Amino acid sequence: MESADRIAVITADIIDSGNHPVSEWMPALKAFLNGWGSETRDWDVYRGDELQIRMPQSASMDFTIELKAFLMAQFDLDLRAAIGLGREEFRADKVSQSNGSAYRRSGEVFEVLRKQKSTILISSGHRTADRSLNLLLKMESHIMNQWSRVSAESVWFALSKPEASQQELADALGIRQSAVSQRQTRARLDLVWDLLAYFREVYLISIT
Repeated sequence: MESADRIAVITADIIDSGNHPVSEWMPALKAFLNGWGSETRDWDVYRGDELQIRMPQSASMDFTIELKAFLMAQFDLDLRAAIGLGREEFRADKVSQSNGSAYRRSGEVFEVLRKQKSTILISSGHRTADRSLNLLLKMESHIMNQWSRVSAESVWFALSKPEASQQELADALGIRQSAVSQRQTRARLDLVWDLLAYFREVYLISIT
């Protein structure tokens, strides 16, 4: 099937996954990914702990940070992810066989990511916009990489239920509302919201 749609492609791997039995985290990971699309056509897990996911550009940053928080909260695992934005010139039945500039950029920036301390980078082909956002991502990664499991859990719940109040999140977590507030403050959830707003309101507009 031919197309020329603008999409996001995320190439990622799970850091130090070999230190955790795959039976502990793989079923939960696949259940998480099924919430975003269908297996093989929209996402795939290969070589044990590497992922490729296609999705709308507007959802890609929220998805990446939410998945990172989910893995850290549930399994004390971390995510390294490269987001490529661009065209999809060929859509195959398997995401790994699809092609286009989004796929190429995702693969290229993933190779760069392996050599850097940041755990999330993006490439759209717009150098100035990419440079600005990647600087923010490097600074934000420094904070995210140090989340405790409970801090990551508070971010994951907030991102998965963006309309929920702190009291509703507290009820879901089985803790006091004040504890939710403290965890979100320690996790610097405010900076996560600011980053996501910048991505949607500045970055995506600047690359169209």
